[in-house]
Amino acid sequence: MTDSGRSLCYLHGSVLLFGGTALFAKLIPLPALEITVFRCVVAALFLASFLLVSGKKLRLACGKDYLIAVFLGVLVGFHWVTYFAAMQLAGIAIGMIALFSFPVMTVVLEPLFNKQLPHKADLFAAVAVLAGIVLMVPAPSFGNEVTLGIATGLFSALLYTLRNIFHKRLFSRYSGPQAMSYQTAVAAIILSVLLEIPPTDVSPHSWMLLALLGIVFTAMPHAMVAESLRKLPAKTVGLVSCLQPLYGTLAAIWILNEYPSLTTVIGGSIVISAAIWETWRAQRR
Repeated sequence: MTDSGRSLCYLHGSVLLFGGTALFAKLIPLPALEITVFRCVVAALFLASFLLVSGKKLRLACGKDYLIAVFLGVLVGFHWVTYFAAMQLAGIAIGMIALFSFPVMTVVLEPLFNKQLPHKADLFAAVAVLAGIVLMVPAPSFGNEVTLGIATGLFSALLYTLRNIFHKRLFSRYSGPQAMSYQTAVAAIILSVLLEIPPTDVSPHSWMLLALLGIVFTAMPHAMVAESLRKLPAKTVGLVSCLQPLYGTLAAIWILNEYPSLTTVIGGSIVISAAIWETWRAQRR
């Protein structure tokens, strides 16, 4: 298997796990900030332990890279807070849809960082993704939680877009586990000053869910995404990640008994088709 093919496998595996992440916004009875901080603590400890046990490097190459890790960690931390907040405000389906405007942001912003114009084919895929998202979004009502949730999800999408672009440009030489061990640790430290619920007030059941979220649904997939970014463009990662709403919807049906509307199914089909097409194009480059 080629390096690009292996990176695509990492990417699709991470998307499958990410699809179930949104459920924890409903399953864990904590505010978005607390979920994010405790999630980051678990993920950072797991990743650092994995690196030490496997005999791989934990230290970064130079002092400048530690500053970059702090910058990326801040982006990741606030992305996750706004991500969970969007789910709690607007519901899983709408929150995920708002977040998945980030592929459109990526195909527009990434070429600009390289002083290039976006490719027409990528713009076509981005328009298709946007059309699918618009179909799935219900009519907004200004001033309510749904509208606020959509706005929060859009801001989360912007943070995630910037994190992916800067990670590829500045931090992609590090392995996925090494990169994410620093980013999750930074996010936990930065956000911990805002905590209102101490760890001792969290129930054992919630800690079990946080451990599952932090290890299986955070450390593993984010390390896989970071690994895929070493060989794939951020725009490809963004568009393929549009499979997440499908996985999230299926998980919501199975666990929460939440069924999508017809417009959600139609819009989701458009998004998935665009993601598959972009994956096929990435393999041919």
